[in-house]
Amino acid sequence: MIVIKRIYEEACLDDGHRVLVDRIWPRGISKVRAALDEWAVSITPTTELRKWFGHKAQHWEEFRHLYTEHLNTEALQPDIHRLISISKQQKLTLLYAAKSETQNHALVLRDYMQATLEQAEA
Repeated sequence: MIVIKRIYEEACLDDGHRVLVDRIWPRGISKVRAALDEWAVSITPTTELRKWFGHKAQHWEEFRHLYTEHLNTEALQPDIHRLISISKQQKLTLLYAAKSETQNHALVLRDYMQATLEQAEA
């Protein structure tokens, strides 16, 4: 199971394997409070893509497309497949700091990983 959660929400045992998927460390969060199992910087949007998106609603669809293309690059596949493998063993919680719960990169990453998992199982 792969879920997403804002890093500002309290960590709980039900989160399973907690992975921060932001390129920049979230403001106001200590390492203790984050309670991370890992920080997966490699699979986050590039700095250029993140800045271009700027969490602007009018950029959302193109951002989804561009970030998905980025995730398709061969160099990222080992990290993505390693996290998918973890999700088969236990719950995987992708943590993000964005304010929007409906337009953020963690949603795109989760959907990408779930689609990859479904294709592998088909």
